[in-house]
Amino acid sequence: MDKVLFICVHNSARSQMAEAYLDLFGNGEFEAQSAGFEPTSINPLVVEVMREEGVDLSSKGVQSAFDLFRQGRVFSYVITVCSDADEAQCPIYPGLVRRLHIPFADPSKLEGTREEKLAQLRGIRDQIREAVKGFVAWVRAGGEGDLMHHIRQ
Repeated sequence: MDKVLFICVHNSARSQMAEAYLDLFGNGEFEAQSAGFEPTSINPLVVEVMREEGVDLSSKGVQSAFDLFRQGRVFSYVITVCSDADEAQCPIYPGLVRRLHIPFADPSKLEGTREEKLAQLRGIRDQIREAVKGFVAWVRAGGEGDLMHHIRQ
């Protein structure tokens, strides 16, 4: 079973959604977790848009990537899902691991009314859903070649 860690800055949105989707689409082939470098609390709008997908994140906590490292946790894949600008600040998770970067916009920086933010967040959610499906297909195909090709399909 491949262990996968999704990391974003706060573990409040993108990494939580990616973890939930891998649990949903991985058919028990993966052990998914998510963490942040500066964990805060889960974004209530994320809870709302994931509930629309039948996923309940209302009781989900956040965790620190550094705490996982200190606990000696080892992962087959570490996937950063923060924006390209934030990814440059992400330290490399140590150990024998395949590090991947799949960037998504930061939901904490969305602007507009509540409904406008929800609409933008649904777009990010849908992108994450499709990326996780692509990741699963890529791993099942042997993990060789261009991951982004699988994500775009």
